[in-house]
Amino acid sequence: MAAKGITYQAKDVLFKSMSSIYKDKALNVYGLNYPKIVEMIPSDLPEVKADEKRADSIFLLEDGSILLLEYESNKRVEENMFKYLDYTVRILRRYFEETKDFPRIHIAVVYTAEVKEAKSTVTFGDIIINSQSVFMSNFDGDSIFEEVKKRIQNKEKLTSEDKMKIVLLPLMNTSRHKQNIIEESIELVKFIDSEEEQLALIAGILTATDKFIEKNYAKKVREWLTMTKVDKIYQEEKEKAIEEAKKEVRRKEKLELAKNLMDVLSVEMIAKKTGLSIEEVEKLRESK
Repeated sequence: MAAKGITYQAKDVLFKSMSSIYKDKALNVYGLNYPKIVEMIPSDLPEVKADEKRADSIFLLEDGSILLLEYESNKRVEENMFKYLDYTVRILRRYFEETKDFPRIHIAVVYTAEVKEAKSTVTFGDIIINSQSVFMSNFDGDSIFEEVKKRIQNKEKLTSEDKMKIVLLPLMNTSRHKQNIIEESIELVKFIDSEEEQLALIAGILTATDKFIEKNYAKKVREWLTMTKVDKIYQEEKEKAIEEAKKEVRRKEKLELAKNLMDVLSVEMIAKKTGLSIEEVEKLRESK
C-alpha cells in the first residue's frame, strides 16, 4: 500500500514540477500564437482504458480555452486525428460535467525533425478537425544545444524560452542520433544548480520524447529522478505542510486565549500576551 502511495506522490511532484516550465508563459518560441498558459491540466481524462495512451500535454489558456499539445514522429495524420478526436471528446465531456459548458479547444502538433510536412486539416464528412503544426526540422538543434550548454556552464539564469528549447531539443534537426541527443540533453540538465529546474526539464524531455525514447533508458531516468529528486522534494513539501499545520494550531491557541481574556484585559495587553496584532484582537472582539 505504501509503495502505491509513494508512486502517486512521485507522479504528483513530477507533474507540478513540469507545470512550472509553462505557467504564465506563451508558446511563441514554438511559433504558436495562443494566449498565455494559466496551468497545465492532468491528462487523466475520463474513460481511459489500461491499454490507451494519454494525451501528451493539456493546458488551460488565459482566455479560458484548452490547448491539446501533442508530439509526433510520424505522418500518419488521419490515424493521429482519431486519437486527438478521442481526447477532445473526453475533455469536452469532463468540462461539461463540471461546468455545464463547452470550452474552445485548440490542437497543436509538434513534429520531430524527420517530418517535414503534414496535413493540418482532416475531414470526416461534417466533422472537420483542424490543428496547428510545428515542424522541429526548422530548428537547428546543434546550435541551440551549444547555446544552452554555454549558458548552463556559465551558471547563467535560464530564460523561459531556454527551458522550452531544452525540452524540445531531442525533436529538433540535429546531426546526433535521436537517442544520443535525449541522453546528452538530460546529462546537460543535471549541471543546473536548481534541483527544481532539473526535475522540471527532465520531466519535460521525457514527456516530449515518450513515443520514441528507449523504454529501458526512460525507466532508469524516472527511477533516478524518484530516488534523487522527487523523494527529496516530496519530503520537503511534507515537512513544510507539517510546519504550516503546527503554525495553524499555535494560531488557534492564541485566538482561544485572546477570547478568554476579552473581559479581563485591554486590547493592547491581550495583543502583548498572545503575540497577536492589535488589529487581530480588535477584529476578534467585534466578532464576539
